[in-house]
Amino acid sequence: MKYWLRNALIINEGRSFTGSVLIEGGFIAAVYEGGVTPAEAEDAILIDATDKWLVPGSIDTHVHFREPGYTHKGSIASESRAAVAGGVTSFMDMPNTNPQTTSLADLEWKLQRAAETSMANYSFFFGGTNNNHSEIDKLDKSRIPGIKLFLGSSTGDMLVGNEKNLRRFFGETDLLIAVHAESEAVIKKNKAYYINMYGEDALDISFHPKIRSEEACYESSEKAVALASALGTRLHLLHLSTAKELTLLESGKSIHSKKITAETCVHFLWFTDDDYATLGNRIKWNPSIKSANDRAALRAAVNENRIDVVATDHAPHLLSEKEGNCLMAVSGAPMIQHSLVAMFEMAYQGLFTNEKVVEKMAHHPAEMFRIDRRGFIRPGYYADLVLIDPHQQWTVSKENILYQCGWSPLEGITFHRSVWQTFVNGQLVFSKGRIVDDEENRRNKGIQGNGCWGKELKFVN
Repeated sequence: MKYWLRNALIINEGRSFTGSVLIEGGFIAAVYEGGVTPAEAEDAILIDATDKWLVPGSIDTHVHFREPGYTHKGSIASESRAAVAGGVTSFMDMPNTNPQTTSLADLEWKLQRAAETSMANYSFFFGGTNNNHSEIDKLDKSRIPGIKLFLGSSTGDMLVGNEKNLRRFFGETDLLIAVHAESEAVIKKNKAYYINMYGEDALDISFHPKIRSEEACYESSEKAVALASALGTRLHLLHLSTAKELTLLESGKSIHSKKITAETCVHFLWFTDDDYATLGNRIKWNPSIKSANDRAALRAAVNENRIDVVATDHAPHLLSEKEGNCLMAVSGAPMIQHSLVAMFEMAYQGLFTNEKVVEKMAHHPAEMFRIDRRGFIRPGYYADLVLIDPHQQWTVSKENILYQCGWSPLEGITFHRSVWQTFVNGQLVFSKGRIVDDEENRRNKGIQGNGCWGKELKFVN
């Protein structure tokens, strides 16, 4: 397909300028600044993007799409559709499924399933355990973003707590090591303390950040950074939630020169522990959402490049699974459909620039993970593009939520920006509030396919 996206405000590589983009054969054929209409665009499908913003598709580096094993919560098919509706064109899925992605066979199953069902581009972290070191040398480095290690237990028990095993993972591969850093010992100590003081039944959601505390996060992150520094590991700290952890990171350095990088998530930039009173278990994540001071520090760290990427930790559950006290309710919530607009909403509030949002959600993920030809609006790159309507207000409600689980912690929030259209590999997959499905493509444009336009991400190591 050939598209001519005309007269958009292009937000890309630290600049915002009026221009147009020609899409052909799944790639960006050309980028024009100003009001140019070249002869090459005459036979293209015209999309008038006047008064719209054009940004590269977001790359969500941290999701849990629940397949295989938990498809009553979500699947690659359902959550990838929610992703493109939110302007996310690529995702990296985590290994704590059932079975866990800890063998080459299970990794291959996921890749094949995504090829059959994903509307967004896809990749899958390989999970490290205490027993699968022998599999690491067999991995194709061009097909995975890295190895995921749980240094604290979370949904799906993949805890790697043995010092000898950690040193092997950190020291025996040049693959990126992404860690969930929470000290299991501190968590257990805190849990025992509060159960002894109040009784298990009294531990409502307000105790969650006390049990999964700043101390638990910092102690584990500090250990990971020290080990990575000693062994020269490419380390990525996932979902940072505290101001104290930021002291472990450098600011001002180029993403290309960092061996230790960090992610925070949209919910840590949006919510604080004050929101537990109204939202309860709906905003129970691991790590926990913490104080307003922590949120302010994380926002500042995004602006000063101490934090490198913003992801979602998208983790759908049924609301029935979120019931009970803070020990019983499952952790995680859906976010991917609303992550980009939430970040642009914070930019609307003056917390970030639009250019910074694009940097943290598209440019930096592509550069940090060394993804082949994605994350930027450049000729020759894959046409993963999103048109934003900066004038359309809308409110999150059950009627417009696409998550299979059917709910969002952002229900009732009104945004001042909306995703207008999304292109994945040059194909229009979302337009004006609707998924553009394969039947519609065949009927209107003669396109043949299975309606799943995502491709496997490739990594240049």
